[in-house]
Parts: sequence; C-alpha cells; structure tokens
Amino acid sequence: MRFKGNQSPLFAVLCVNLRLLKIQVPEMRYPILIFLLSLMSVTNAQVKPDSIVLKPIHEIPQIFPLDTALRITNFSPFFSLHVDSSLNYKFQINKDPKKYYWYLKDAPPGFKLNEANGTLSFRTTKSLFLSGRLKYDREYPVKFGIQSLSNPNDKLDTTLNVIFYSTDVVYPKIKPSVVSPVTINEGDRLSFNVLCENGNFPIEKILMSSDISIGNFKLPKTCDDNFEWVPGYDFVTEKDAKGERIVNLEFIGTTNFNFADTARVRVVVKDGLNYDIATKEYNDALNLMKIWILRYKYTFYQLDKKIKKTKGWRSGFDITTASTTLTGTVLATTADKEDTKKQNTGKILPSIGVVAMPVKEAAAPQKTTEQNQATLLRVNIKRLDYMITENQISGSRDPFINAKTETLRKELRQSQDQLREVPTEMSERVSEKQLKDYFDNPRVQKKYRFR
Repeated sequence: MRFKGNQSPLFAVLCVNLRLLKIQVPEMRYPILIFLLSLMSVTNAQVKPDSIVLKPIHEIPQIFPLDTALRITNFSPFFSLHVDSSLNYKFQINKDPKKYYWYLKDAPPGFKLNEANGTLSFRTTKSLFLSGRLKYDREYPVKFGIQSLSNPNDKLDTTLNVIFYSTDVVYPKIKPSVVSPVTINEGDRLSFNVLCENGNFPIEKILMSSDISIGNFKLPKTCDDNFEWVPGYDFVTEKDAKGERIVNLEFIGTTNFNFADTARVRVVVKDGLNYDIATKEYNDALNLMKIWILRYKYTFYQLDKKIKKTKGWRSGFDITTASTTLTGTVLATTADKEDTKKQNTGKILPSIGVVAMPVKEAAAPQKTTEQNQATLLRVNIKRLDYMITENQISGSRDPFINAKTETLRKELRQSQDQLREVPTEMSERVSEKQLKDYFDNPRVQKKYRFR
C-alpha cells in the first residue's frame, strides 16, 4: 500500500486495521471505523496562536485612585519595657518625611519624640519608680501625631500603650497610718488609714481580724481605706485589770498571686465616761437644786411677810404707848389747880402705856425664830446660787462633769440638813420671777445684810 505525502502514518495504520477487521469480524467494522475516523480528525487538528496582545503595565489606565492618606507604615500599638532598658523606635510614613514634623501630645515622664525623624525615645531611671511617678504593670498611653508643613489638614493623631515590668522581687507591705500601740477611751472614735506599699504586684484586697470580738466598726477593703471603730461604754468590764482592755488588730493584704502581708495594731481601750448619761445626771441634779432654791425663796417670802406684819403691830403699840404717856404728862403739867379732871387724866394716861406693854408682847410677840430662819434661808439660797454658777459644765464633754454633779448633790444635801427644822412649802400663786424680784429687792437685802 502506498501513501500520499499528506497522509500520516496513523492513517495507514487505520487502513490496515480496517482490512483486517473486514476479513475477521464483519459486524464490528462500522463502530470501529467511526472511532478511528474521530481519532484521526483530532490528531489532524491545528492549534492557532492567540491574537490578544498585552500592553505594558505603565500603559494600563488606573482603575483605583492612588493611596494618598497619611499612614505610619511601621506603627506598633504596644511596647513592654524593662525598668533598666531604653527605647529608641523610629516611625516611618508613606510620604516624604521631610515635608512633615512630629509632635508629642501626652506621655508619661521620660518620653521624647524627635520632631524631624519621628524617633520615640525613653531612657528609664529607677528614681521615676521610687518617687511614684511611674509604676510597674500599669499601662500608660503615649499620644503623639504627625503634621504636614504645608497642608494644615494633612495630619494624623494616634496613641500607643507602654507597660513597665521588673524582674526584681519587691514584696508589697501593709502600713497603717498609726503607730502601735494606740490608747483610746470608751466612747471615743478610733480612725486611721490602712496604706499599702506596692511591690511588683499591688495589693488587691485587705482582710481584718481581731483577737476579741468587736462591733460597730468600718472594715477597710482596699488600700487607703479607713478603719473606724467606736468602743461602747460597756466594753471594759470590772474584771479587766487597771480599768483597761487590750485589742490586737491584724490587717492582711493579698495580691493576685496570693502573696500576703500582715500589719498589727495594738489598741488599749480605757474605761471611759458615758457623757450622755453623765450629762443627764448633771441636769437632774441641777434641776433639783433649782426647785429647792425656789422653795426656799417662797419660804423666805412667807417668813419675811410675817416678820414685817409683826413689826408693824409692835410699832403701833409703841407709838400708842409713847403718845399716851406724853399726853398724860402734858395734861398733868399744864392743867390748872382748879381743873382736877385734867390733872387726874394726866396721871392716868402714863399708867395706860405701862399696862399696854404686856398686851403688846401677848398680841404681837417678837418673831425671833422666824427672823433667824429667814436669815438662814437667805444665806443658803445665796450659797446654792453661787455653787450653780461655779459648777457649770463647759461643753458637752466636760471631763469634770461627774465631780461637778457630785458637788451639786453634796451642797443640796447640806442645805437640806441645815434647814430640816424650817417648814418649806411651795405655792403656784407666786411666780418664779416674782420671788426672784422680791429676794433681790434692795430693801430686803439691806434688812438681812451682815453687819
């Protein structure tokens, strides 16, 4: 079999195979023929090159606008620094840095920012931490920005956080604001602050314990809180020696890692005075003395009235007797010898004065007892008024209030003993002001003045 120049060897193989199939299996020649023809058409197909030509990248039109927003290309939002290390970090932007300047808005002590190249620097010193200006394990914000030199609207402000840590082990401590021991009295307020000296990690909470059960106190929970306690007036009992009781307070501060520090305060509570009860007792003694002074004044008023009335009667008798005697003497000396009637009258009238003397003593005897009682009452009233003035309390917490109360009671008892035989009474017909005015009357004072 000969082949043409444009026929491939594959076509020759197909022809040979067809002849073999025609001879051997006549019923399979048509399907096989179709398959071989399809295979030949695929092999004879030619691939044409693509006619699309790509342009250079600089000639492609821009679909998206260029990135013109000012950005910091190497911005880091967080820095963690050791206390003995330093920081020098240069920020970069997506534009010409010569046309911009950097500025620092707010930063912890020690931070600096170069205006020209945007280098953030920090050189730590332990004095910043010892003075409390910087603290460990606390985030500090550093606020800074960049501004265009030609366009005021072209600027950027941002913030990053810095935290300092230390590898030195510094233990926190609890420090009360008072020095142990502390001495107070019952009823006084004990108040002080529970301070903390933080180490590597701050104290988060504070607990308190006492060796004696106490009440009416304010519990500190965190650092710088107040502890307040007011011991009651029954806190110190008779069994306590020297009239005082000792309370040991413990303040326990713990960190997040369960490290604990304990501070102890020894409180000495002395037996104190209940000023509320003492003031009430003083007022009761004072009011009782004023009531008795008022009764004494009314009794003095009654006695003085009786004495004055008796004195009036006796003065009347004396004047009548004197005038009768004088009249008799005049009649007896001036009567004529023939006028015997006048002479007899002049002789009788002086004898009438002599007879009237017993009548005067019987009708209006001298009130010597009443006079002495009135004098004694006036002396005691003056003395009690003076004691009230001398034993006035100064304020609501007078330390000598018990002594003053006892003095008032003692003086009142003494006056009652002296005036036990004087019948005292009280009447609502005479007011307190009337009695006071009568007692302080200048005539009455002159009458009972000591000579």
